[in-house]
Amino acid sequence: MRLPPLPADKWDEAVDQALAGMLPAERRNPRDASNALATFVIHPALTKAFLRFNVHLLYSSTLPPRIRELAILRVAHRRDCAYEWTHHVSLAKREGISDDEIAAVRRGWAADQFERAVLTGVDELDEKSQLSDETWAVLGERLDDRQRMDYIFTVGCYTMLAMAFNTFGVELDNNH
Repeated sequence: MRLPPLPADKWDEAVDQALAGMLPAERRNPRDASNALATFVIHPALTKAFLRFNVHLLYSSTLPPRIRELAILRVAHRRDCAYEWTHHVSLAKREGISDDEIAAVRRGWAADQFERAVLTGVDELDEKSQLSDETWAVLGERLDDRQRMDYIFTVGCYTMLAMAFNTFGVELDNNH
């Protein structure tokens, strides 16, 4: 662990404000915030700015939650990010994604052509920083332009988060 979570005696008003956009008041403390958030608040201004964007992707995005979670799981797998993978397996299950479907994400496979394009798109963005015309078109069969934009930004955001989690050494939360 390169960056341990912020010690409890350093949690102040700036930390509380940084977390206010994502967590209810009763969870804005070192015990109830996730290890990721407790680490991020070492830099409250960055955390506050980032969480505004991340909250959009998680709660206000035009992307269907199932598609969001499939994409994030593929990112977590490709980036070998245990923290992101573990956290988003739980979220994926809440969206009705089965254990078999979750296992298939690791192989880049899905039963449906559209969902395969969601996974392939993650691979293309990771490898070439752009989608192929074919993947863009297949995604466009079910997603409008705003949804495809949210898809691109979701993949990019969770790629960046995987880099942060892996580099900082964020440990799994006790409930995982």
